[in-house]
Amino acid sequence: MRTQSRRRPRTALVAAAAGTLLAPLLSGCWTGAGGAGSGGDSINVLMVNNPQMVELQKLTKAHFTAQTGIKVNFTVLPENDVRDKISQDFANQAGQYDVATLSNYEIPIYARNGWLHEMDSYVADDSGYDEKDVLAPMRQSLTGDDGKLYGQPFYGESSFLMYRKDVLQAKGLKMPEHPTWQQVADIAAKVDGAESGMKGICLRGLPGWGELMAPLTTVVNTFGGTWFDKDWKARLDSPEFEKAVKFYVDLVREHGESGAPQAGFAECLNNMTQGKTAMWYDATSAAGSLEADKSPVAGKIGYAPAPVERTESSGWLYTWAWGMQKASRNSDKAWEFVSWASSKEYEELVGEESGWSNVPAGKRASTYENPDYAKEASAFQEMTREAIESARPNDPGVQPRPAPGIQFVGIPEFTDLGTKVSQEISAAIAGRQSVDAALKKSQQLAEEIAEEYEGR
Repeated sequence: MRTQSRRRPRTALVAAAAGTLLAPLLSGCWTGAGGAGSGGDSINVLMVNNPQMVELQKLTKAHFTAQTGIKVNFTVLPENDVRDKISQDFANQAGQYDVATLSNYEIPIYARNGWLHEMDSYVADDSGYDEKDVLAPMRQSLTGDDGKLYGQPFYGESSFLMYRKDVLQAKGLKMPEHPTWQQVADIAAKVDGAESGMKGICLRGLPGWGELMAPLTTVVNTFGGTWFDKDWKARLDSPEFEKAVKFYVDLVREHGESGAPQAGFAECLNNMTQGKTAMWYDATSAAGSLEADKSPVAGKIGYAPAPVERTESSGWLYTWAWGMQKASRNSDKAWEFVSWASSKEYEELVGEESGWSNVPAGKRASTYENPDYAKEASAFQEMTREAIESARPNDPGVQPRPAPGIQFVGIPEFTDLGTKVSQEISAAIAGRQSVDAALKKSQQLAEEIAEEYEGR
């Protein structure tokens, strides 16, 4: 049942979307390194707690601050938390944070709302940055409706399948060059329990539009489903969407990791690193951590393209990028940090300090031409680049779409919709309700959004 009978103007939609993003935050207080705001020779950076970001935090003082005199105050939070905090600060233009990690989902929307500082003027004056070296899909995904750049990528990624070569070999199994999801499910069943405490596969079950819904939506796409058809009709009750979700839920319940409803990227990375799962479908950026010098599974991992059913490819396109708040009082110094953190120079620093497999790659053509990187990241670097360059954000499925996005729908309301739907599906993974019940509720949620867009 639809709860609204008339369409609101576009400005109201944006305000409503911002309101839904901010609602969880209004009842509590947030504290972090940002303090009372930046100024002088200090900037505040709010970022996600992914391994590459934590490495950046460790290297900043001894290198960036030592070179420029600019102190960087970091606030580092888990993915769901950081998204909420960024949306609060940027939507209100509070100016507490000069720079934040934003994705190619948020940046076009934030730019449209006037929350971001354009970067073209800085790029034009920064001869050492080499913007043309940034891979075209990354540049395009961080460009606003006005054709201006509003973000610079820290790293880029697609998605692929990671698997233990030694475990499959011991079982007499071979991973197909281009696996289907059914083939992956069959292998998961055969390697489940191959070693003590090892499950067949890790798939995200943690609620969040950028957690569970990211890999699951790529499965929906290749199974022939879509969130909305070209006329903005909600399609979560379609046979294709239902088949994809049931497949995913059944696979993770039967052969997936322990505690799946609480497992996101970080938990699956830990499970794969510690030998608790034989396979993992997730972000290509995970490979650097798996192949790091101290990783127990370095050299044991094989990589295959994102599994498919009805499409030729199914990998997502994603970048954690730097966005500069329009209200920042220190935008020049903020750009200095962004320029350094996304530069060739920084990649070389990581390669020297932590090993080339840890480089935040997926954003620059020169990375893949670097012999040091190619040597150390040989197991995954070419497949990562191919996955990024073959991603199709405007045409990811079998039918036309009304908005861009592979693992998301590029509208402001998706953060709230995707998170609510993910909560329903995570409950199905936990066994608290059926997939049919989860999708019935989810379809109603999607219909409320569809009504706002129908006829456009």
